[in-house]
Amino acid sequence: MVLSLVNLCAKEVVSDYSSSRCWLGTVPRELYGPLLEAALSYCRPLAIGDLVQRWPERTLAVGKKRRPGQTPPNRLCVQALLLAVVRGLAEKRCALQVLDLCGLQSEDECVEDSMGGWSLTVSLCSMVLQAKVAAQKGVRKDGERERKRGLETERNRDGAVKRDRGSGGRDMEVEKAREEEKEGGKGVKVDCLRGLWVEEGEEAVMGVRRRMEMQKRNGTVDLEGGSSDPDSNPNPVLVHIWADLFVNARSWERVRGALTSQGPLRLHCRYLRVEELQAPSVAALLSLLPKQGLLGLDIRYSSLGVSGLALLLPLLAPFPHLHSLKLHYCNLDLLRAVPGQDGALKDMSQGLGGLKGLRQLCLTALRLPGHLRLLLSSLSQPLEVLELPYLSLTPADLAYLSCSPHASSLQRLDLSENRLDESSLPSLRRLFSQAALSLSQLSLCGCGLSDGLLGALLPSLSCCRALQTLRLALNPLSLAGLLSLVRTATSIPSLRLLQYPNPLEEYEAGLPPVPSSAQLLDWPLAEEAEVREAILFQLEELVRQSGRSRDLLLTSDLLNFTKDLLEVE
Repeated sequence: MVLSLVNLCAKEVVSDYSSSRCWLGTVPRELYGPLLEAALSYCRPLAIGDLVQRWPERTLAVGKKRRPGQTPPNRLCVQALLLAVVRGLAEKRCALQVLDLCGLQSEDECVEDSMGGWSLTVSLCSMVLQAKVAAQKGVRKDGERERKRGLETERNRDGAVKRDRGSGGRDMEVEKAREEEKEGGKGVKVDCLRGLWVEEGEEAVMGVRRRMEMQKRNGTVDLEGGSSDPDSNPNPVLVHIWADLFVNARSWERVRGALTSQGPLRLHCRYLRVEELQAPSVAALLSLLPKQGLLGLDIRYSSLGVSGLALLLPLLAPFPHLHSLKLHYCNLDLLRAVPGQDGALKDMSQGLGGLKGLRQLCLTALRLPGHLRLLLSSLSQPLEVLELPYLSLTPADLAYLSCSPHASSLQRLDLSENRLDESSLPSLRRLFSQAALSLSQLSLCGCGLSDGLLGALLPSLSCCRALQTLRLALNPLSLAGLLSLVRTATSIPSLRLLQYPNPLEEYEAGLPPVPSSAQLLDWPLAEEAEVREAILFQLEELVRQSGRSRDLLLTSDLLNFTKDLLEVE
């Protein structure tokens, strides 16, 4: 990618940190953005700290400004940015009020020294809690200064009063007060040390009153004069932070502390991912989130069961903007009958029906055969993304899906690892026909599609004129079936990526006639490179003859297949 002149100049400026003190005082506010982008791209943490600490704009969005193919900032740069936000709270030149870090985390383990979602979440929560402690220390210091100033003023006033009064006059006033008390007068207490009169039932000591007023303003006492919790009178929020949070059992307590913190930094969540948490813990976490901000929830590797999901789904209804729900490996195995299971399923269906803004639903390895109608029919709006890998779908499930309101609005569909046979073909044809104008991504990996089954589906697939990605890895295709697939793929103008399965001719001898996806995954490929090279040459020749060699990518890489099923979008 060709960089603009501004970006090239920004790179040179931030590369020389020794001169930053000079140019920071004169640089226009419009150049802070390019300078920060260059500092993040070329790992200049000191420049990042200076720029963010003096950020001139109200909003700073970091995670969404990465260019395609650009790697995320490394760990040191992110830590420098977070530290600068805290320091900027005391900087008069910093105008920052909203910090958007959504999308900043890196889930790609191949990126060296990057900060993943869990590490970023822990760092954010630590920053919020540290800012609160620093603010409380500042309040205590201000209160101590005010207290000392009040005591000094009181001493000066008392000295002046004592000088104005004579020792004789003071003795006469004290003696007069004693005589009035003996005669049963109004009842006055005498403070002989200070020379002040305090009427019974009324406190008139000005020094104490001033200290009380200062303590009330600082939130250290309540209206009755007793001690109170500093959180009962929180400091105003100076910076609102939006981020995607990743919570598990190790970070749960810290995240809860940050979300309940009432300091100068307020943490908000846009996409929440939780792992290995029980349903009550997830419910408690949801209760701490603001209702207007959450867009997506991703629950993974948690033993929720049907009853746990029935408990959680109604708690999602108050989030009006929630449009994405992902449930991966949450132990919903309905192949085994459990008492009360039908009632919990109905509760789960009603809970899904309460999610009025839901557009994306991903259910991985929940094994819900025959229950797709019960789950999806309760939704008030059609889905745009539906991912159902490892769900043990039945022909009845596919028949419902092909006739449902969701079929014509689907943009992404994943039916991977659901065994398909001839009884499923009519429903699949009808489904592809309904989704022909909207479907852009389709995954049928590991579905047991042989040459005959796939050949029956290819005419329907060729009608999907919006299809951009087609994944068919781990299906038992011969070389003839693979060549037929590539010919169909080249005839779809919108298609940009075809993930094809290795043909059976590339494997070592001994495979069953119709191998499963697990057998194809574990079976070794033939060691003869000539076979693979010859097959690859035929595929490339077909693409070249169709004129699609520049805009259509063919791959048999299984890493993408695994990543699609297990990684966050």
